[in-house]
Amino acid sequence: MIYTVDMSGEGAWVNFSPASTAEEVGQNIRTIIGTSLGSAPGSREIGTDYTGLVDEPIPILRARLSGIITAAIMEQEPRARIVSIDFQETEEESALYGRLLPVIKYTLAEEATT
Repeated sequence: MIYTVDMSGEGAWVNFSPASTAEEVGQNIRTIIGTSLGSAPGSREIGTDYTGLVDEPIPILRARLSGIITAAIMEQEPRARIVSIDFQETEEESALYGRLLPVIKYTLAEEATT
């Protein structure tokens, strides 16, 4: 089954007792993508390293972000297997603000082996 984490939506509260593994993994992916590497007190290794991405052309930025996000998720949440990473944007947002909001589709590693 393919699950989706959409970073363009409203932020979600942390659920300390998720109902399923998929919900837990999705919440972890949201945390990894939404946290700058080194900014979480007590867990400096959690997050994504976004340094060096300023002033990149949007097509290059999409490619670089896809690689950075994939590497961060593979390292920090091994239960997820990335299927695709797309970016939600409007022409106005990307032109004025350079904002790209990832939409990550993934499967669970345990589902792939069964």
